[in-house]
This record gives sequence, C-alpha cells and structure tokens, in this order.
Amino acid sequence: MKTLVIIPSRLSATRLPGKPLLKINGLSIISHVFKKAEEAQIGEVLVATEDQEIIDDVRHNGGQAILTKKEHKTGTDRIYEAFKKINNSDIDLIMNLQGDEPLMNVEDIRNLNNQMIKNKYQLGTLASKILDKKINKNLNVVKVETKDNLNDSNFLEAISFKRKYEEQKQNIYHHLGIYCYQKETLKNFVSLKQSSNEIKNNLEQLRAIDNGIKINVALAKASPIGVDTEEDLVAIKKIMEYKT
Repeated sequence: MKTLVIIPSRLSATRLPGKPLLKINGLSIISHVFKKAEEAQIGEVLVATEDQEIIDDVRHNGGQAILTKKEHKTGTDRIYEAFKKINNSDIDLIMNLQGDEPLMNVEDIRNLNNQMIKNKYQLGTLASKILDKKINKNLNVVKVETKDNLNDSNFLEAISFKRKYEEQKQNIYHHLGIYCYQKETLKNFVSLKQSSNEIKNNLEQLRAIDNGIKINVALAKASPIGVDTEEDLVAIKKIMEYKT
C-alpha cells in the first residue's frame, strides 16, 4: 500500500499568529515537521497551505508544498484539496500530520502507518499515556477515550474525544495531532457537513464519530507537545535546543 503524507498549515492561527514560520534552532516549525515526516520514510511528503510565505519557506528548506484555497474550515478539508490536485491514483492511504507537532516521534509515525496497512481500518490516529497531570487541565490538549486499555500491540476504537478531562472515565489518553485515512474514507469525510459536536468542541474528529466513521487508536511511545501557545513554543525550544 502506498501512503502520502500531507501537512496542513496556515498563518492565521488565532492563539499564536504566524506560528508555522516561527523558528526553532534557525528552522521554521513547519519545516521541522516536514523533515520529521520525511525521516519516517513512509511515502512522499507535501505541505498544503493557503499562504505563499509558507510555500516559499518549505521549498527554501528543500520540501514540497502546494497552494490551497483560503475557505477551508478544517485541516482535513485542506489536505483533501491538495490530494485531488496532485491527482495520483496510486495512493491508498493519506496521512494528515499536524503542522504544529515538531516533536512527533518518527517511530510512532511509522507504527500508525503499519497498523493501517495491517488492519485496513477506515481511519487511525495516535494517543499517549497521560504522565503529566497538568495535561488534564489544559483545554488545548485533546483527550481520547478508548474501548479498552491501549498497549503496544493493539489498535483500539475511540469512543470519544474531549478537551475536558473526566476523572470518572477509564482509558483516557493524550490525543496526538496525526491521522491516517483510507482514500475513500477521506473522500467520504470531507463530503459530510460539520457536526454540531465538532463545531461546539472545535474538534473535527467528532464529525467522523458522529457519522459512524470508526477511528482506531495506536499507543504512541512519545507524548509530544504541540505548539498552541507562547508557553508551548518556549517549552519546545528548550527541548529541541537541548537535543542539539
């Protein structure tokens, strides 16, 4: 099976304006994510964006990028336009890697791809164990509830996704910003209207669940921070500068 990785990105983030082009170790966040996806070696990598500045930056750093419309309500709608534009019928799986996850673990990206190839589920994603209790209170960190305990070998169905942590619930994990779609599932997903649940919680994965599209979850080894706020950026800079 052939996988295409598409990274949706735009400059007009409300919480941290200009986020994709903010630099860590002299390289933009979006180019860090691109290089991480390439390192996984699961297929061609492409950035989908409405901003020429992002395209210029990605290409300057040796990556590929494609210009998409400004009207998209979600990153998934954006990656579908990019997928249609490249018009490659050989692709079986489309991986949507969020453009603000420069610390995503390469092995975890490969594992998700392998699970999707092996199990042929409609839609897959990753989650990690919540080791830091601060995550529970952070509404920027999305939580996923699974049907049973996640372990290194299973690929379980998600029951729900939430921003608020519910202590009485079992099997709650930190949801990571990555999805892998079967080609037909992606086509079906973008044809559906945004659900009221999705709009209320600002979580596009709820559109899938509300329309009977199952989402299976693999356990990630790492628990990376996404860049949502200035505090996140400072924390990630510390980690990435320390590594170098």
